[in-house]
Amino acid sequence: MKSEIHPTYQAVVFRDLASGESFLTRSTLSSTKTVKWEDGQEYPVFDVEISSASHPFYTGKQRIMDAAGRVERFNARYKNFGS
Repeated sequence: MKSEIHPTYQAVVFRDLASGESFLTRSTLSSTKTVKWEDGQEYPVFDVEISSASHPFYTGKQRIMDAAGRVERFNARYKNFGS
């Protein structure tokens, strides 16, 4: 590996704004905002709008789309198409 061309790889905190959950992980991102973590050390913090803690697929709170209504609207819109 070439020296001095790679970004710094450091511990960072990702904070989910939707659920309030925080995750400590490692990343090459850098931030001026910091937060004190459970171990007493300060880490850069990144606010994300959605993560696995709040995403409907991972939480099991998915919305069921009304497929029948969509099909009826499509058929009503294009019933005279091509005739």
